[in-house]
Amino acid sequence: MVPLEWYIWLATAVFAIGVAGFLTRRNIIIMFMSIELMLNAVNISLISFSYYLQDLRGHILSFFVITVAAAEAAIGLAIIISLFRNKATVHADEMNEMKG
Repeated sequence: MVPLEWYIWLATAVFAIGVAGFLTRRNIIIMFMSIELMLNAVNISLISFSYYLQDLRGHILSFFVITVAAAEAAIGLAIIISLFRNKATVHADEMNEMKG
């Protein structure tokens, strides 16, 4: 049996990688991937605590987080494609206005 602390350390590491990727990269696609990493780290911790406490509320909440992540990915990708068509770049610093 894997101890709970290992899952928490894994979630912490994945979340830290996501935060570092979001703060250091200026490519919008990399930034969205970093947000997905952070949401997956939250899911790891929710599932591990839910299993440890023998309570299904964490599993149910993780389904909501997955739903939010899917909606964020779909809407975010649509916004990225729209901005790329107008500006022809995916660099976040060059996209300061919606109209171009």
